[in-house]
Amino acid sequence: IQVNLVDKHHRDRQSHEIALSVREPLQKIAAPFRANVKIVEVPPGPPVMAPLVAEVYGLDPAQQKDTAEQVAAVFRKTDGIVDVDTTLEAPQAKWQLVVDQGRAARLGVDQAVVVEAIDMAIRGNDLSFLHDPAAKYPLPIRTEFSAGDKADIETLRALRVRARNGALVPLADVTRLVETTRDQTLYHKDLLPVVYVTGDMAGDTDSPLYGMGGIWGGISELKMLDGKAPDQYLISQPDVANRPSLKWDGEWQITYETFRDMGAAYGVGLILIYLLVVAQFRSYGVPLIIMAPIPLTMIGIMPGHALLGAQFTATSMIGMIALAGIIVRNSILLVDFVRQETAAGLPLQEAVIQAAAVRTKPIVLTGLAAMAGAFFILDDPIFSGLAVSLIFGIFVSTLLTLFVIPVVYYAYHYQAEEKARREEA
Repeated sequence: IQVNLVDKHHRDRQSHEIALSVREPLQKIAAPFRANVKIVEVPPGPPVMAPLVAEVYGLDPAQQKDTAEQVAAVFRKTDGIVDVDTTLEAPQAKWQLVVDQGRAARLGVDQAVVVEAIDMAIRGNDLSFLHDPAAKYPLPIRTEFSAGDKADIETLRALRVRARNGALVPLADVTRLVETTRDQTLYHKDLLPVVYVTGDMAGDTDSPLYGMGGIWGGISELKMLDGKAPDQYLISQPDVANRPSLKWDGEWQITYETFRDMGAAYGVGLILIYLLVVAQFRSYGVPLIIMAPIPLTMIGIMPGHALLGAQFTATSMIGMIALAGIIVRNSILLVDFVRQETAAGLPLQEAVIQAAAVRTKPIVLTGLAAMAGAFFILDDPIFSGLAVSLIFGIFVSTLLTLFVIPVVYYAYHYQAEEKARREEA
């Protein structure tokens, strides 16, 4: 059932708060009927089967089923985990009418006639059509059991079929009833049979990764038939499923891939920035001084997220990558000014002081402009992490840059000058 909410301007609560409030009452309604009711929100990011997904592998289906049931029990015991479910299906009764071919042959009943009669009773069959000149389409004459007769297996076995000699023979005389269970759906991933255990996280933390950490500890305490806990994998599935094991998927997999790729992009960006600054200043040491404030952004980003109670998301990582370029720009302004003044004959110490005094105003103004722009997306549910990174990262790193760059640059060149004087002496 899909429930569409009115626009957010016409309600006091966010959609996530509404979902949290209705989950428990609906599950109480379903509990007496042994039903599983889940409240699933439309994900703002890449679609996954569920926020928490455990892929259970094993040597055979019975081992997989036993492991999946124990893992699901750990899911349910962990605080904050809701909407727990598995791809295991409840046993469903299945009745088979098996034709006694020897008896059917003696009574002159063809097996095809038996199958046709059962199919007509269960699914129905159009025997003919009524043609009305006033009707656009012919009206079919359909024969089919009623819903009550379909549910009564003995009524079906009492159905008579015509033998080759014209006699009517009840199905009970040529068939026997066999009770079995329906085959369960088999799932495979990368050619390995798998059973999925799914769940969601609700509560104060609300992040599936925190719930995954709690479940990890509970699964580590399980004892399988060999006396060991199931093997747990974070990045890839097991090469050979020769014992109980599980691989974590869901939002964890998306988070891992996102931060892995963005971390690699961050590293490539830092290397390119370094090479560009080396080409500009013709030095290998000065670019390191210019890039020194980049780690200072973390002093603002992490406490900023903690202060506002925001989660560090992929957009937060995007903001951290963007800050690398912003902070390097401020450093270049300071270093370039110092180099110009020292080239004009000003002593190094005075040039450093002048750079901090003169360049403070443009650096602060550009930082405030970037922070002001980020305030407009601070309440966005997706891009709030980007805003927090920009606001707090720019604020803290800008203030520290005005102190760190002049001091480090002066210390670097002062030592070089002192070394040159000693060599001359």
